[in-house]
Amino acid sequence: VQLQAFGGGLVQAGGCLRLSCATSGNSFRISTMAWYRQAPGKQRGLVATITPSRATSYADSVKGRFTISRDNAINTVYLQMNNLKPEDTGVYYCYQRTSGLSSWGEGTQVTVSS
Repeated sequence: VQLQAFGGGLVQAGGCLRLSCATSGNSFRISTMAWYRQAPGKQRGLVATITPSRATSYADSVKGRFTISRDNAINTVYLQMNNLKPEDTGVYYCYQRTSGLSSWGEGTQVTVSS
């Protein structure tokens, strides 16, 4: 499985970005998908998840501002990020879990200026 994330960039505080992650293979529909982020000097942490049944969960720091969604027709997961804050800065990674097997994509940089 290969995952490719898109959509990162530089944005001012209060702005928005939409990340996309396209995956290969035919297991997307039965996979739990997630976004993680890693800020400079910090460990990678979970941002949001979405299950095959589209149940979602979020880190407390992004609740009400970020929305994770998926399009099974094109094997893509999204992360809509609104009201961005400087502390949202980091490398965002797409993650796929299928029947105990995990895959990571290359990250995409998000930088939020104050």
